[in-house]
Amino acid sequence: MMRMSDTTLQQWMKVLICALSCLKTECLYVGITYVSGARAKGAVCLDGSPPAYHLDRGSGAGINNWLVHVEGGGWCNNITSCLSRKNSRLGSSKKMVKLLAFSGILGNTRASNPDFYNWNRVKIRYCDGASFTGDVQAINPVTKLHFRGARIWRAVIEDLLAKGMRRAKNAILSGCSAGGLTSILHCDSFRALLPMGTKVKCLSDAGYFINVKDVSGAQHIEQYFTQIVELHGSAKNLPASCTSIMKPHLCFFPQYTAPQIHTPLFILNAAYDSWQIKNILAPVAADPHGYWSDCKLDINNCSPTQLRIMQEFRLDFLAAIKRLGRSPSRGMFINSCYAHCQSEMQETWLGYDSPMLNKTKIAKAIGDWFYDQSPFHMIDCPFPCDSTCHDRVFGPQDQPGNESQGRQPWLLLVMLLAMNLMVLP
Repeated sequence: MMRMSDTTLQQWMKVLICALSCLKTECLYVGITYVSGARAKGAVCLDGSPPAYHLDRGSGAGINNWLVHVEGGGWCNNITSCLSRKNSRLGSSKKMVKLLAFSGILGNTRASNPDFYNWNRVKIRYCDGASFTGDVQAINPVTKLHFRGARIWRAVIEDLLAKGMRRAKNAILSGCSAGGLTSILHCDSFRALLPMGTKVKCLSDAGYFINVKDVSGAQHIEQYFTQIVELHGSAKNLPASCTSIMKPHLCFFPQYTAPQIHTPLFILNAAYDSWQIKNILAPVAADPHGYWSDCKLDINNCSPTQLRIMQEFRLDFLAAIKRLGRSPSRGMFINSCYAHCQSEMQETWLGYDSPMLNKTKIAKAIGDWFYDQSPFHMIDCPFPCDSTCHDRVFGPQDQPGNESQGRQPWLLLVMLLAMNLMVLP
């Protein structure tokens, strides 16, 4: 029998878990759209393939409303890591599934997504490795890598405008993880492309990455972001309101960029974000002996000393987020969960036991904020006070930075394929 590589297996397991969640919530599978004419503009993925997105058309009262959600998936900071992504869904539209499950904020039923279910809902696929900021004209003749994220962004948005978004009455730019960072970096430019009368707001889910030292005292994440900005030629596509007063690589951090954003912005984030704990606070390079390994897999495994360090990280996170101020145009849902991305999964977006702050679930907080029904600006008490959290528990095989949910039995794959719930790429 042919065996899958660990990377391929982990990618499929993420799809499987999403599919199983959809079985419970009756979510929708939406076909892929490749952007025609993108190659002629040089707007291509790392491997040179065209960019793609999934669009489910709105209906009724939501027919002229648009929710544009950006996929996450980390970044690549050097040739080696970009080559690794080049032959995966994060670097090639050839490797993307043809049908994608829409749930959570992309859900299509009033019960699962009451405020946005009948909007035009889009998920932009992520294949450039720099949160849609790169633009390097030259193509390395050996690696054949293309760093064209900013061109992809323009090509996709232009395609959506031509398909009706130019008539939008309401619009939201949202995203998860690296996509959540995209929704911050491109927030004002997204607003500028829409008609003056359109109500536009932005939502960043798990995209507020902070600039702090790791457990060894090194500036690991700042060096990492510096390498991304330099490799992809991102500086010219970062918000000028930030690059005019700071070094470009610092403008990849929301804490330095977001305060200058004029468009209303909502930050949804866990104060103990699992990706940031694993990759910013305690990356492998800072923990060569693996003292943090068990803690990073499950917050309940953390020692008192590790919990103290994580509480200090929370305080650093809150200090960074408070740079946004308390303007009514700013929304904030900062819970004390060990989680990463809470808007895409139905269980955390709006379920019977979804996370809550002030007795309010994420979907209602964001919906009320968008429609100006009620401002929402809540920060949770410290861990472990919040009993509504859906804390992440990783398997031992999960590598740092991998956003997969871990392996599941092969039986699940057989069941889902037999039910024709997905189309192989």
